[in-house]
Amino acid sequence: MSAPRTPAAEELRGAGLRVTAARVALLETVRDGDHLDVETIASGVRERVGHVSLQAVYEALHALTAAGLVRRIEPAGSPARFEGRVGDNHHHVVCRSCGVVADVDCAAGEAPCLTASDDHGFSIDEAEVIYWGLCPACSASSS
Repeated sequence: MSAPRTPAAEELRGAGLRVTAARVALLETVRDGDHLDVETIASGVRERVGHVSLQAVYEALHALTAAGLVRRIEPAGSPARFEGRVGDNHHHVVCRSCGVVADVDCAAGEAPCLTASDDHGFSIDEAEVIYWGLCPACSASSS
């Protein structure tokens, strides 16, 4: 059986990663979704290829994140989420009530978009910004 020949498979190869049906399904699931948690990703992968262990999903997410093919975000008080939008210095807005996450383009454009008051000698190359508030649905239901 030959390895899949899809855009996702080509990206995996280009990143020097082994191409498996589960990794292709995982990358496609993340890119088709919207800031998905691990359980949702595992479910999406299983719908595409059948059984895959949760450990295999974690390992693949780690490899794809390290390769820059997916991005991991960790809003406070929420499980890690993964997205396929990478490399463009965008930020996130999170609803304090329901936890929905949405992308927010960076107003400054270039990374890092903030300047630290004291860099403590670090060479800073990224600033992660998370805006918090209520989404439109939760705002409407609370008023």
